[in-house]
Amino acid sequence: MNCRFCNNKLSHELVDLGFSPPSNSYLNSHQLNEPEVFFPLRIMVCDSCFLVQIDEFKDHSEIFNSEYAYFSSYSKSWLKHAENFAKVMEAKLGLDENSKVIEIASNDGYLLQYFLKKGISVLGIEPTGNTAQVAMNKGIDCIVDFFSHNLASELATRMIKADLLVGNNVLAHVPNINDFVSGLKILLKHDGVITMEFPHLLNLLGKNQFDTIYHEHFSYLSFTTVSKIFESHGLEIFDVEEIFTHGGSLRIYAKHKEFVGFTVEERVHKMLEKEKANGLLQLKTFSSFQEKVDLIKNSLLQFLIDAKKNSQKVVAYGAAAKGVTLLNFCGIKKDLISFVVDASPHKQNKFIPGVHIPIVNEVEIKKLKPDYVIILPWNLKNEISDQLQYIDSWGGQFVVAIPRIQVF
Repeated sequence: MNCRFCNNKLSHELVDLGFSPPSNSYLNSHQLNEPEVFFPLRIMVCDSCFLVQIDEFKDHSEIFNSEYAYFSSYSKSWLKHAENFAKVMEAKLGLDENSKVIEIASNDGYLLQYFLKKGISVLGIEPTGNTAQVAMNKGIDCIVDFFSHNLASELATRMIKADLLVGNNVLAHVPNINDFVSGLKILLKHDGVITMEFPHLLNLLGKNQFDTIYHEHFSYLSFTTVSKIFESHGLEIFDVEEIFTHGGSLRIYAKHKEFVGFTVEERVHKMLEKEKANGLLQLKTFSSFQEKVDLIKNSLLQFLIDAKKNSQKVVAYGAAAKGVTLLNFCGIKKDLISFVVDASPHKQNKFIPGVHIPIVNEVEIKKLKPDYVIILPWNLKNEISDQLQYIDSWGGQFVVAIPRIQVF
């Protein structure tokens, strides 16, 4: 396996999570008796550019298809995040009816709807037809396709370019990161701005966020490495912000390298120094991660086994990709967790791939009155615990497994 950015031969392993099915390949009842395909979850570190990455075992066109089950708008906190971002960008960049906002991986229009309400022209680029259709039903123009150098070139020949080019949680999802970033360069107006949000590798390592590793995520990104990738394609990152989403992410701001309308902020230099100080340019920093991951696995299994011995009922909330990784790595099945609740009707009445735990409506919690509800998308634990606070009426408690087992 060679590095997907610099083509260096990879020989350093970060973590091996065994084998897991694709994270969003939820099963219907008929598929439970059919064979399932599992792929390796073995993550490597490039000793040249320090890009952390997984090989492409399952083609991205098979993962992001018309059966894709993740719809962004089912998280209230994510919608609020998107609305706030739209307000800030409108003011910061002076966006108006003459501007063009293009979002890559626009999903169900969770973000572009807020620009559209302000009379700003928008375009979504989204490969999953079912989510794109929801966006189109909101009046958002969408291209149902994967973003690429070729697609950007085609749009540019039609005089379609972006004043603001957005990509939230997409950069980690692309197998050919060089092709993708070169396309950003083409699609951006000469004085335009790119913003990208992605989970920060520093948090993955420091907070044991191994469940963010799954086959949809081909890369795990540091600011240092992303800066190198952008620079190699004629783009310059001029600002960076640390944001709370997905357990701690970065939002970067980039421009054409030759455009001098934006000054490189001090935060850029401070972030580079922060990552260096935390060892992200040293291989030894990555060497102890497997041990930390195994400790979480053992602790969670012990907790569930003890609950079983005490005849306590345990369920989970949030059939997110994080949960699929965690449950499969730990080998947790419905003998230890009765069911997983999810707000999305696109996931209800299906089953977690690999471990076959049923996904149900929230009403099942009120029927069963479990002793524990494990919140699988721990990044939303406040939102979910507020929503389910009624479990306190029968003495129920919440549990999260990352960065360590916590009962509250």
